[in-house]
Amino acid sequence: MLKKINDFLAGVPATLVGGVFLVLSFVLPRIGGNLPIDPAWITVIISGIPLLYLAIWRIIYNPGISKISSALLISIAMFAAIAIGDLFAAGEVAFIMAIGAILEDMTTERAKKGLKKLISLTPTQGRKLVDGKEVMIPAEEIRKEDLLRVLPGETIPVDGILLSGETSVDQSIMTGESIPVDKGVGEEVYCGTINCFGAIDIKATKVGEDSSLRKLIRMVQEAENNKAPMQRIADKCASWLVPVALMIAIITAIITKDIVRAVTVLVVFCPCALVLATPTAIMAAIGQATKHGVIVKSGEALEKMGKVDIIAFDKTGTLTLGELEVSDIISFEENLGENDLLSMVASAESKSEHPLGKAIAAHAQNKKMTITEPGNFKMESGRGIYAEVSDKQLHCGNERFLNENSITINDSVRIKLEKLRMQGKASVLVADGKKCIGIIGLSDILRPEAEKMVKMLSEIKTEVVLLTGDNKKTADYFAKQVGIHNIHAELLPEQKVENINSLQANGKVVCMIGDGVNDAPALKCANVGVAMGSMGSDIAIEAADIALMSDDITKIPYLKRLSNATVSTIKFSITLSMCINFLAVTLSVLGVLTPTTGALVHNAGSCFVVLIAALLYDRKFES
Repeated sequence: MLKKINDFLAGVPATLVGGVFLVLSFVLPRIGGNLPIDPAWITVIISGIPLLYLAIWRIIYNPGISKISSALLISIAMFAAIAIGDLFAAGEVAFIMAIGAILEDMTTERAKKGLKKLISLTPTQGRKLVDGKEVMIPAEEIRKEDLLRVLPGETIPVDGILLSGETSVDQSIMTGESIPVDKGVGEEVYCGTINCFGAIDIKATKVGEDSSLRKLIRMVQEAENNKAPMQRIADKCASWLVPVALMIAIITAIITKDIVRAVTVLVVFCPCALVLATPTAIMAAIGQATKHGVIVKSGEALEKMGKVDIIAFDKTGTLTLGELEVSDIISFEENLGENDLLSMVASAESKSEHPLGKAIAAHAQNKKMTITEPGNFKMESGRGIYAEVSDKQLHCGNERFLNENSITINDSVRIKLEKLRMQGKASVLVADGKKCIGIIGLSDILRPEAEKMVKMLSEIKTEVVLLTGDNKKTADYFAKQVGIHNIHAELLPEQKVENINSLQANGKVVCMIGDGVNDAPALKCANVGVAMGSMGSDIAIEAADIALMSDDITKIPYLKRLSNATVSTIKFSITLSMCINFLAVTLSVLGVLTPTTGALVHNAGSCFVVLIAALLYDRKFES
């Protein structure tokens, strides 16, 4: 009950009401107005109770020197001002502290929706094979060595080994690969991935908490728990501020024999400007970033971004657009042009459900080519398709598919095929009858600004690393295109985390940039996580500290400059507030200031801090 009351009084509406009554307390006496009680009492009650609650809570529960906090000092000043009848001064210090707490809470609050969405991806049931019959059972009842059947379009409920059937599996949730991976007997499949085509039978190898998806969820949870909240700078200083303030106030009272001067010292010594320095600068910087399409979730992320010396990129959807596009049309027939080959293959693939086939058909449609209805269409999962187009008997698929249909692949075709593989491209071989007549190459699209981005980071002495689930040749090709030399490919989510932990163990401050569900643990365990917002998964965005809503990766250097400026502004504001406090304490000891005028000077210091932070909002940063 007490906590509910405290939370209500510390909220924005109640604090604003307290501010209104504080203004009335200052204005009414100066215009001849009188009320039965001083309006500042309302402010003292609204803003003072949460302050006193916080001070007492820290005394009881905080260990060691951290029991002494800025909340304790301000509470002492508030009671001292009440004791001598200066309610305005008491209300003012409590109100400023309340505003600082609200601003800081606004900058550090983290959403928890992403983890819930990740958990929702966990399969709830599976088809267990019992004496050759399918029995639907809850996923938690599946045991190691159980035989399971997974139909087309279903989610694989556990990690396992494929025993029979062939298919393509969309495992982007685990590896981030943009293209479904063909799977055959003896190959491994992962929990949470999707069986795209044929029915398959698997043997469970890792179940329950040991499955890949559950490990993914657990890593995100652990990384979230390891994120320490940003400490208030004022509380770091409180261990010496409180004793010093009390000592000066006591000495002043003894020497001057004037209790008013002692109370004035306590009022002006309150670190309200110090409390405001961090959250106001951070809010201004977050506003500045938002104008540039960058969502920053915490001040801690801004501070750490300036210290980053290694940035690790995922590939698909980060350095690339994550969209398949026809890149090469190679014909091996003199009388068969590229457009004719494309039109023919697009017609054959027009009924295909495979992403490669869909991309070829879409490319032809975008070029406004004629696509005819294929005859006798047949699809073999994980291999390719057969279709009859314009009296041609077309086999379109992988090398294995052509070999199984006794179609010869000569050395010149193999050379072209290997060249495309070295470039990280997927290939669809095209055969008419028993002869290979062409190849359609498809590739993810490199972001136009990726090379510039890597160069800009290099100029500011920031190392770039590629951490991707894609195959080695694809990773090497794209890394070479943008100038990245440190490459780690074919990584599962936990291996990305291991790589980041290894870099951190060597004293590096690491920023991870990714876009998929599989990147969530790496985004969490990195010092700073940046998600590609406009196309990235909700889970990646929630796991990250920063989201690039325009997917413009050239914003990364901008973020580093903004971070440095924010830290500099905070340091300057703290220095200024300490100087004002020192001057105000001196004037209080000399009797120049009273508790009320001291509160106004103290308030002026807080205003200066806010104005300095506001300048950060409109500062120009080269992006």
